[in-house]
Amino acid sequence: MTSFSMAPLFRQSIGFDRFNDLFESALRNDANGSFPPYNVEKHGDDQYRIIVAAAGFQESDLDLQVERGVLTVSGGKRESSGENVTYLHQGIAQRAFKLSFRLADHIEVKGAELRNGLLSIELERVVPEEAKPKRIPINGERLALEG
Repeated sequence: MTSFSMAPLFRQSIGFDRFNDLFESALRNDANGSFPPYNVEKHGDDQYRIIVAAAGFQESDLDLQVERGVLTVSGGKRESSGENVTYLHQGIAQRAFKLSFRLADHIEVKGAELRNGLLSIELERVVPEEAKPKRIPINGERLALEG
């Protein structure tokens, strides 16, 4: 039996909590990995973190951009340092990559840090006051018209 996974459609959306329950099992069963591997974490109601395994990359090799609600993380192989090196085994991939994550409304990138080969990107949901739900009191009295 062939199963159809919706995970590729939604695995790179950050902050769309309504999809969490519907596609949680599809995400767990996603066998299609990508390079480089990454985690998407949720910390509290409004805090998110993307962690990208960027072994072998330096800060200058990586680029982060947000455009029209899409966060793009890309890395490029730096120029060789001029050393005459012959690899007997090269297990640390430094090939170019590009990951894109669609961000929900009001999700902002707060910062990024490269430490121990892991690129951590901090995200936060910042909802402006005018977009927050407003509670309307019901007081049972008719408003008197002035004038």
